[in-house]
Amino acid sequence: MGNHAETHKTVKNIKARGAFTVSIADAAHIVEADYFGVVSSNNTPNKFENSGLTASKSEVVDAPVINEFPLCLECEFIEYQSNEYGCGVIGKVVKVTADESVMEGDKLNMALVDAIAFDPYTHGYYKVTERVGEAFKDGLKLKK
Repeated sequence: MGNHAETHKTVKNIKARGAFTVSIADAAHIVEADYFGVVSSNNTPNKFENSGLTASKSEVVDAPVINEFPLCLECEFIEYQSNEYGCGVIGKVVKVTADESVMEGDKLNMALVDAIAFDPYTHGYYKVTERVGEAFKDGLKLKK
């Protein structure tokens, strides 16, 4: 996703700050989320302002939290990996910020987040809304 130079710029920013955030977009903000993917801040320096979204500084890391998205993972940068299959940034989640609308008491309810996932094969966005299994438990049924 995005062009090569943009990726390098993003990684450079992450390395310089030693931190990054992962904001989880919801179905209500598909247009804005897609805009971030199709527009490069190299050519459009005011890309974020154009999106109509607003950001706050994370209280724990040197990176922004998008206010309108319901969930944000605030991360310390650990390492950058690159190989023939692509590249990725590895971080340690140090704080999770969630909007009250996605909380049930003191617990996050992912079904309420109305998160979207990108499918690179069909170029579609899909809602991730239903819990269908229990991690590290369901697979044990196959253990002999």
